[in-house]
Amino acid sequence: MHQLIGNPQRRVFLLSAAVLLLSGCKPVEATGPSSSALRPRTVAPVPATSAAAPIPLVSPEPEPAVPASGPEPTTRSQEQIIAEFSGRSPSYWGLQAPNVLQVLPEPAAGIALTLDFCGGPGGNGTDHVALKTLKHLGIPATLFLNARWIHHNRALTRELAAEPLFELANHGTRHAPLSVAGNSAYGIPGTQSSGQVYEEIMSNDNLLTEITGKRPRFFRPGTAYLDDVAAEIALALGVVPTGFSINADAGATYPASVVAAETAKARPGDIIISHGNHPGSGTGAGLSAAIPALLDKGYVFTTLGTALP
Repeated sequence: MHQLIGNPQRRVFLLSAAVLLLSGCKPVEATGPSSSALRPRTVAPVPATSAAAPIPLVSPEPEPAVPASGPEPTTRSQEQIIAEFSGRSPSYWGLQAPNVLQVLPEPAAGIALTLDFCGGPGGNGTDHVALKTLKHLGIPATLFLNARWIHHNRALTRELAAEPLFELANHGTRHAPLSVAGNSAYGIPGTQSSGQVYEEIMSNDNLLTEITGKRPRFFRPGTAYLDDVAAEIALALGVVPTGFSINADAGATYPASVVAAETAKARPGDIIISHGNHPGSGTGAGLSAAIPALLDKGYVFTTLGTALP
């Protein structure tokens, strides 16, 4: 596992300033309290590329929680999952289902930066500005790859898997919201049964394992929406269902200045969601502006796997 990268990496930023300037970026001052204590989280949703409004939750959002127990070490078959979970009715639908990892466990020493690579029409690109920024600054990150993106970027997937700074994670097969009851989010149909939840997780799980030789530990569904039964299925399959506490780029729709401002709110324990598959968006420039300011404050970054050994 990659060790936490701290403020000494700030020196790398000085050596790579020319590269960052080419992207039209400059650091901005982080805002908010400097306390390293975990703050209350109000999770903002991740908009889809359409203008559809978020659907209401079926129950009040619970407090963000770390899963009470880790994933089981062995994977169950689809038949076993169907037998165990069919007939179960979900009681929650949204971004903060029970057993979903939304903040790092206390005492959290670092900030977890995550980037989603969603794939699909208009989403198979790569934000090389964001990736180069992380490499030049020595920032570890967890990259959630969708099967559609992987199929268009197999060589790059292998390169990312070989990069010690990066941890690869599962962002689903069809980029579907994870539901056992057919719920939708932002007009995107979710999975409709426990068997489809299995396929959404495990088809891409097998693909990532085949390409990289290492099974991913973390899973984030398309749109990050899921129900409580689907979250239990993920744990039963040996992966940690993962959400976020800071929405940095709103599905790669924010301009760089807003991405920088949202990222600058991060404190130890936060899990930041951003996107790495939309070149030309404000994400790369915004991250390259905010991260040096966070390093200057003495904050460090970590992958999810390092934070949850």
